[in-house]
Amino acid sequence: MADAAHSSDLIQQAVVFLGAAAVAVPLFRRMGLSGILGYLVAGIAIGPSGIGFFSDPGTLFGIAEIGVVMFLFVIGLELKVSQLVAMRRDIAWLGGLQMLPTTLALMALLIALFGMSWRPALVIGLALALSATSIALQILQERGHMRHVYGKKTFSILLFQDLAVVPILALVPLLAVGAGAPNSGSGTAAAIGVAIAAVAGIVLAGRYLLNPVFRQLAKLASHELMTIFALLIVLGAALIMAKAGMSMALGAFIAGMLLAESNFRHELEADIEPFRGLLLGLFFMSVGMLIDLAYVKANLPLVLAATLGLIAVKFLICVAIGISERSPASGYLRASSVLTPAGEFSFVILPLAFGLGIITDADQKLFMAVAAFSMLLGPLVSKAVDVWLLRREAQGAAAPRVEDFEGANGTALVIGFGRFGQVVNQMMLTAGTDVTVIDNDIEMIEAAGSFGFKVYYGDGQRLDVLRAAGADRAEVICICIDNQDAAVAMTEIVRANFPAAKLIVRAFDRRHAIEIMAHEPEVVIRETFESALAFGRATLEALGQTSEAAEAFQEDVRKRDQARLEMQRAGDIKAGAHLTHKQAVREAVKPTPLDAPTQRSKGLTPETQTMLDKAAAAGQAAE
Repeated sequence: MADAAHSSDLIQQAVVFLGAAAVAVPLFRRMGLSGILGYLVAGIAIGPSGIGFFSDPGTLFGIAEIGVVMFLFVIGLELKVSQLVAMRRDIAWLGGLQMLPTTLALMALLIALFGMSWRPALVIGLALALSATSIALQILQERGHMRHVYGKKTFSILLFQDLAVVPILALVPLLAVGAGAPNSGSGTAAAIGVAIAAVAGIVLAGRYLLNPVFRQLAKLASHELMTIFALLIVLGAALIMAKAGMSMALGAFIAGMLLAESNFRHELEADIEPFRGLLLGLFFMSVGMLIDLAYVKANLPLVLAATLGLIAVKFLICVAIGISERSPASGYLRASSVLTPAGEFSFVILPLAFGLGIITDADQKLFMAVAAFSMLLGPLVSKAVDVWLLRREAQGAAAPRVEDFEGANGTALVIGFGRFGQVVNQMMLTAGTDVTVIDNDIEMIEAAGSFGFKVYYGDGQRLDVLRAAGADRAEVICICIDNQDAAVAMTEIVRANFPAAKLIVRAFDRRHAIEIMAHEPEVVIRETFESALAFGRATLEALGQTSEAAEAFQEDVRKRDQARLEMQRAGDIKAGAHLTHKQAVREAVKPTPLDAPTQRSKGLTPETQTMLDKAAAAGQAAE
């Protein structure tokens, strides 16, 4: 009966945990905030400071720490050596510029204002200098700024911080050893020796054992065994490091790095992901349970002042870095605001330091509360900065920048220097063509200038800008932007005012292409369709078709599609504009205007012809 009651209690706890997460996390995400805040608030609500369902959060914390271990393993899996080498300048330089001054500034403030010795000040400074990777990346993704210059630099800093977590977690136990006994020098040396031996053992095992074992498991075709062995690797490496007196996360990270170049990397990541996500959520909820609301209420002015001070220090240091790097103000202000919240690993480092006796219980309560409050206020600061910058940019747009188009005399004019336009520009430069490029994205223009490209600022929808950029002298005008409405407007303006130029336009899909074709450009390129044709041709060649045969099939599909496109444009099929999806498909299945001899020359039977028509019609209706 006792066992049954114990099982019932475990199920009840699991239900409460999952129920609290299911309510809090979607609520916070709906408010535009990170799901981590939802986990933290849910933990506070069901913990000792809330309704008290869990009276001893420490019982969950040990299990929850496995989520952090798996998180570090996945970070290791995603960090190939080649990627680190390619990003080494931004990672090492920008990351170091952010981490070192921030840590030293926080350390100095803690010593001056709180009277701490250097060891606890250093640990707390390191913990709070880290930024919340999950919150920062979510903000960048929501804004669509991951590919912006400032987004890439922000990611490099976050990547440096993720890498820095590993040595920080390794350093904390060593500081505890050094703080303890009179013979701390020999103790520190012994601890370092054991740590080096443990790391060397994991590296050697990973280098010579992991891949051969995975190959044998793959031959057995057992998904369960692969999952079991993946968990064994993560937890085994973590246990080895724990027994060596180091952080469990360090072992998991090293194991992940060793497998980053493995053919089994994606399989491992997929196997670990469900466990990682669930346990990481449990980790943040257990952190929320550890926050002492009674302490926060009793010391609310101190907690708020320390939180605002932390945000201000991190923001100002990042701004100083942006100014020293001569980055655009809009970029470094956004990056600085995104990096203000304390990182997820502050909730690992601070309890670890407390458990080792480096910081006091009062310090742990205060700075864990500060870290949690910074996660709540940081995104609000970032939102406020972004709104202010958007208003300033809107005011700047009202008084357009005046560009000097001296030297803009290219035989080709390219409008848009995004990823698509950059490739177009590279091809023409390779062929020795003189190109003039215009774009209205200031950050993109400045980034292009840093690589030696001259891109003029200008809006391609303005006739005076097009004339100043040499559209009346250009032999070809290429519209490469990804804004569909603006592309149609530009096509109309160019065709009406510069009829001598050949006009080539990028289209998003079928309907967009038909809108553009109404203005008679020479060529319309549908990006998805053309890339899919190239993909299909490569697939046919991989299946054994000759290059000539694959090209012939590719051209056949292109001609059929072009015939249907012309029919739609002429009004035979209205591009689905006034038809239902099923009606559009039925209309599109009408025979393609290819005569019987052409069909026979292609080796197509009537059945194959019908099948091709139906497949093309389905794809057309989907577009």
